[in-house]
Amino acid sequence: MLGREITELIRAPLFDLRFPSPDGERTMAKVLGMKCRECGEEYPVAPTHVCELCFGPLEVVLNWAEITPRVTRQSIEAGPKSMWRYWDLLPVEGQPTVGKNVGYTPLVKAERLGRELGLNNLYIKNDAVNHPTLSFKDRVVACALTKAREFGYETVACASTGNLANSVAAHAAEGGFKSYVFIPSDLEQGKILGALIYGTNVLAVEGNYDEVNRLCAEAGDRYGWAFVNINLRPFYGDGSKTFGYEIAEQLGWKAPDHVIVPCAGGSLVTKIHKGLNEFDRLGLLDGGVPTKMYGAQATGCSPITTAIKNNAEFVRPQRPNTIARSIAIGNPADGYHALDVIRKSGGWAEDVDDDEMIEGIKLLGRTEGIFTETAGGVTVMVTKKLAEQGRFGKDDIVVIAITGNGLKTQEAVQGKIGATIGIQPNLASLDAALHTEKLLVNA
Repeated sequence: MLGREITELIRAPLFDLRFPSPDGERTMAKVLGMKCRECGEEYPVAPTHVCELCFGPLEVVLNWAEITPRVTRQSIEAGPKSMWRYWDLLPVEGQPTVGKNVGYTPLVKAERLGRELGLNNLYIKNDAVNHPTLSFKDRVVACALTKAREFGYETVACASTGNLANSVAAHAAEGGFKSYVFIPSDLEQGKILGALIYGTNVLAVEGNYDEVNRLCAEAGDRYGWAFVNINLRPFYGDGSKTFGYEIAEQLGWKAPDHVIVPCAGGSLVTKIHKGLNEFDRLGLLDGGVPTKMYGAQATGCSPITTAIKNNAEFVRPQRPNTIARSIAIGNPADGYHALDVIRKSGGWAEDVDDDEMIEGIKLLGRTEGIFTETAGGVTVMVTKKLAEQGRFGKDDIVVIAITGNGLKTQEAVQGKIGATIGIQPNLASLDAALHTEKLLVNA
């Protein structure tokens, strides 16, 4: 009898089912519970991410009966110019408390890059200018830390390849949390500085990301911290849906034909697709969701693309060997689900080596004036490779997901993008240099 009572207590809802909406009304909770993506076992809302029965990942279950009547194109357009314009579709019950200005980044019509790739409707979704830390990770952290506050946490943490460390550190500072970020010890200096500046505790682990992540899973149990990408992963991951929502809204309430996404843990490609399909479920899109999803990886760490190319059922872990450290995750947590989404959407996956990646960074810079980090160089060159394979129609709407800023990974391009030309402060020296270097257009 006692065992049954304990089980019922564990299964009981952890929070009151009423919450204040942004317009002050009292409504039923948006989040009904959590559900295993593998076996379907249901759980109450809690800071947990793994099914007790099959060890599958948990995902948030939204109260669509409550949400659907509230969400229209007009209600979204009336919202703030941030990811919180989609507040009704995010797994938080109260007002956002962290990252209020995150998101709503530009969708750039890439005319010059499109001409080089033979694509008339190529777009860049540019999260390299996201606020405050210049990557898409600001989306997931804003969602996760808002939820951490709802759960009553005072300390937040993460395992990171760089961008997430920066975002957790910044948002923790904004929200008044104590924070710890765990990184591989060989991370780029720009990303290390981009975490330290916010006063966080940076722990540099001798090992790759997968080893860092294993340590963090153990630390979360011991210290009771809110690890955004471990025990808060279901809520963290849903912040990425806003990347997809914004693409559709910025295209005039239309889903694109193709989206190319860098893959590290594999979550983003699944969440963009989920976001597009949720918009379609709400009747917000014209033309449904024809979108094919594509994964982009560095050849030196390509467990997802390798599985796609080999038609493998599961992802086989790899030991990373690439300078694209932000996507160097050899054992992706959402790898299986990334495979599933890519295949079911009719997409594909490709990888490029480090030299090609550098060319991708330079190509995007010289054609569109966007400086992307290594992951973006991978994604641009994978897009080029996919175009050469004939996977896009020339008039298809193609979106490249640029997820981080090149200022964070300057080491990758140092010595590979030319050099300054030294001159004296007079016209004779300038004229000589221009002629010597053949820089005059009419020379």
